[in-house]
Amino acid sequence: MIGKANMQEKIKRLPELLAPAGSYDSLRAAIEGGADAIYVGSTAFNARMRAKNFSEDELQRGIELAHTYGVKIYIAANTLIYDRELDEYLRAAERAYLLGADAMIIADLGAASEVKRRVPIELHASTQASGHNLDAAKRLHSLGFSRMVLAREMSKEDIALFCKESPIESEVFVHGALCVCHSGQCLFSSIIGGRSGNRGECAQPCRLPYKVKGKKGDAYPLSLKDLSLAEHITELCDMGVSSLKIEGRMKSPEYVREVTARWRALLDAQRNADRRDMEYLAGVFGRGGHTDGYFSRRIDSKMLGVRSDSDKKESAAQEKFENITRKLPIELFASIKSGKPASITAKTEGKAFTAIGAAPEVARTAPISEETVKRSLSKLGDTPYYLKSIEIELDGGLMMPVSALNALRREAIAGLKCNSLRTDADFTKFSRIYPKSSREKKRSAVFYSAASVTRKALDFFDNIYIPVEEYDKCEFSGLGVMLPEVIFDSERDSVSALLKKAYALGARDALVGNVGHVDLAENAGFRLHGDFRLNVTNASTVAELEALGFEDIVLSPELTLPQIRDIGGSTFACVYGRIPLMVTEKCIGKELGGCQICESGSAILTDRRGVEFPVLKRFSHRSVVFNSVPTYMADKRPELSKASILSEHFIFSIETAREVDSIISSYERSSPTSLPCRRIK
Repeated sequence: MIGKANMQEKIKRLPELLAPAGSYDSLRAAIEGGADAIYVGSTAFNARMRAKNFSEDELQRGIELAHTYGVKIYIAANTLIYDRELDEYLRAAERAYLLGADAMIIADLGAASEVKRRVPIELHASTQASGHNLDAAKRLHSLGFSRMVLAREMSKEDIALFCKESPIESEVFVHGALCVCHSGQCLFSSIIGGRSGNRGECAQPCRLPYKVKGKKGDAYPLSLKDLSLAEHITELCDMGVSSLKIEGRMKSPEYVREVTARWRALLDAQRNADRRDMEYLAGVFGRGGHTDGYFSRRIDSKMLGVRSDSDKKESAAQEKFENITRKLPIELFASIKSGKPASITAKTEGKAFTAIGAAPEVARTAPISEETVKRSLSKLGDTPYYLKSIEIELDGGLMMPVSALNALRREAIAGLKCNSLRTDADFTKFSRIYPKSSREKKRSAVFYSAASVTRKALDFFDNIYIPVEEYDKCEFSGLGVMLPEVIFDSERDSVSALLKKAYALGARDALVGNVGHVDLAENAGFRLHGDFRLNVTNASTVAELEALGFEDIVLSPELTLPQIRDIGGSTFACVYGRIPLMVTEKCIGKELGGCQICESGSAILTDRRGVEFPVLKRFSHRSVVFNSVPTYMADKRPELSKASILSEHFIFSIETAREVDSIISSYERSSPTSLPCRRIK
């Protein structure tokens, strides 16, 4: 038998249940389902811009309602921010704080730095920040974050280690849609269609059909089933995960209510979902079922899934959400004493409020009875409360109008309502931080294949980076290394060994694309250079990365020429190459023709129009999908000059050595091209 103290300690260890809300109705549905916290987006700067989202009035009402139920509200402000938007972003952060929000979820490191210096609100690092290891948590902690949303691709072993050793809280996605690309690393929708996933406008090309060589009809090699870790609840609790996150700000209130309620029941019972629970959750919303492939490291074709007509029909059968029926216990105490003001005190879950009225008069005819007082106090109507207890002190022979008694009851209950508004904020007005470095005339290049590096390239580029795992295959010495796109803690020792080997062979410069990889590179003795995967879109982020030791940074390929001009600092622009659109934990090459095609580097993703996207195998058998055409700016030197672009970055992915030299010659001559290409606007 479990003792009372041990049972209380076990209950205390329950993680927070965090539910989504893309509208005010969904927020109410999340409360109804039993969420401990809810994450919402306002009308700007959130990664679900196609959700209904919240006006300022709805946000205020939603925060007050949630706080009445003891539920926290986190504001998702997790898009990349441009320099000209930063002032508006900071005003939005101030408003969120004044309205009573409990935390902000942020992806942009520069924006987070500016918020931290001005607004005393808790910061959570969004999954869009691409945090996937302990080193990322340590860096984010130093930047002012108190929580990190872990990459969905992390295994249970890596999550357990994170929870054990992280200096900040862990938030783990446990249910809902899965992006096939590592969050914060997807440029597919942006580059091919102008709708940026990093800006909350993803068009979901991963859900579209593609052609697979040797197969008839459409295939869906990028479309994953929805995630569910409901069968692993006890493991997650034992690990010490801080928050269990349900995805779904684009989903209906009915989805939010049903999924949250089932997770609430399982958590409270401290049990894993059984077959019936999983069937029920699949009926609420599914794409041919659910997957736990990343968590359990069963990463295979069984993870793929599409939403069928039967899935849609089953979801449509849910009972419509109308109102919150969940009630909170309330204790009422009435004091009606001769010669003293009448009062009613309401108490609920640590809060109390007393309403005081006029003194009762001596009864001329029928005095007020205890039964009448009790009947009045019991009228809770559509309030959020149910009556737990009533205590009445009543002197005999007194008269008090029932209307006055009812008014006191309403006032006492209204006094329990949370006024979440903060009125004492004194926002410190710091000036913005800017890079200390400046642009120089330099060229750098990434070669995904060491065999493509040529002598002409050595003369043309100031820095050349090749994958660290290929470093010993290159005939030239003194080149830099490119770190893998993703390095889980379980892979850290392997990458560390590769870095030490490369250093011994003469490498001194490292291209780093994640703040969680900084320590690895520095500890191995390398100079830091920032890859475009750091998603730098403003000057404040450049300044923060400078402070972390980066000598220069490749800016986001999503930027326009004027936006690049605004940033400054020692920054590069991508002026040539097929932009990497996705990095996937699941091998895409295998879906496009099997292991032989994947190993040979000849995998091609072909869309419905016949457009071909090369796919290369990367470290730890991840896949990188590249754009169908290269960015090409050799003949746009005047435009680059006007945007103060002095430092140019090249990406060579599937080019042969001969093609590399031809491209370099084109840039030396500023030659135009008649081939399909992408331009920086």
